[in-house]
Amino acid sequence: MPEWTTLGKVLIGIGLGIAALGVLLVVVDRIPGLGNAFSWFGKLPGDISVKRDNFSFYFPLATSIVLSVILSLLFYLVGWFFRR
Repeated sequence: MPEWTTLGKVLIGIGLGIAALGVLLVVVDRIPGLGNAFSWFGKLPGDISVKRDNFSFYFPLATSIVLSVILSLLFYLVGWFFRR
């Protein structure tokens, strides 16, 4: 069953990528000058934010679109790399 071996390797790669991203997010605040590099994320023009007395609503529409485009390009490039 070589197809299961390939799937296992892909899942391990995805897991390592997520772990590396987690470590990066923890470390980014401790490096001077890098903590504010991603302060724009979640505050783009187009994100819907409503604040009332006892109610607040936040819908990151523009951030979701930007994140979707970035992840789509990343997955396309990874897929293209493995097809070669």
